[in-house]
Amino acid sequence: MTALVLEGVTKRYGAATAVEAVDLTIPEGTFVCLLGPSGCGKTTLMRMVAGLEAPTAGEIRFGSETITNVPVHRRGFGMVFQSLALFPHLSVGDNIAYPLRIRGQNRASVEARVRELLDLVRLPGVEGRAITQLSGGQRQRVAIARALAVAPRLFLLDEPLSALDAKLREAMQVELRLLQQRLGITTVVVTHDQREAMTMADRVVVMQAGRVLQMDRPIEVYRRPATPFVADFLGLTNLLPARRASGGALIAGGVVPGIELPAGEALVSIRPEDVVIAPEGEGPIAGEVEFVRDMGSAVEIYLKCGDARIIAHCEARTAAPPPGARVSASVKPGAAIVFEGGTA
Repeated sequence: MTALVLEGVTKRYGAATAVEAVDLTIPEGTFVCLLGPSGCGKTTLMRMVAGLEAPTAGEIRFGSETITNVPVHRRGFGMVFQSLALFPHLSVGDNIAYPLRIRGQNRASVEARVRELLDLVRLPGVEGRAITQLSGGQRQRVAIARALAVAPRLFLLDEPLSALDAKLREAMQVELRLLQQRLGITTVVVTHDQREAMTMADRVVVMQAGRVLQMDRPIEVYRRPATPFVADFLGLTNLLPARRASGGALIAGGVVPGIELPAGEALVSIRPEDVVIAPEGEGPIAGEVEFVRDMGSAVEIYLKCGDARIIAHCEARTAAPPPGARVSASVKPGAAIVFEGGTA
């Protein structure tokens, strides 16, 4: 069953277009990440779904209901803002209880619901604490609990983990995904963090300049990007100009076999893990090691290949060639993605 449908949704501010003709269909119960650089329109799009902004054009439906012009308080959605927007003068319990009390629920049911939600986000027994006594991760959980208090039909989160340190952010990514799976609630998260999207999402929506470039499963977006921008934005890749040559594709001064190119200029995307480094003369692309970075789980090797730079990954236990070493590189069969046109 489809939960959320956007058709031709557009938002303009005077002559500036923030969101342009977005069409999206989000199935019920899925976890979707809106991913893109700052200013690409992802937060504006979420605010239109929430009812905080009115579309200039287009239609938004939730289930069988058209909600384009439905006020925010009647949509029944929960939202966690980037700033969290917790009330510092209220206790944890009162923050979570706030949306229940303004709906007139009795004290006993409110207190029971607060305890239930604190258990759900793994913060039992802290309802009496002040917000200022909590860590960043704990405040994040309180904001999530408050947004879930009224059992929302749709859960929206705008950069919910951006203020956390790297280790806590990764832990919260897993916690948030597990929570969504337990509740089965349709969830849309705005993020600019590619790793966050890959970790949490059932579907990733990549945006640029107000438009949706691709929506698919994270691994499909990573392995089969629709445009050079998507390839470059989601993860690390080598975007290299190429042209057709006898026996393959001419890339970085070497003819790589097994890559079919159209006539004219093209651009190929090759992920670092698909670059194979061999001793000098044993691969089609000649290069010199510029820099080696040990990342713990893998080793990142930067090669200077003529006028191009190629990045390769190899397993941590593999002995990497030292800077200055002359080597050659090849590409794993079927790994290169070809884009016509030759520009990113």
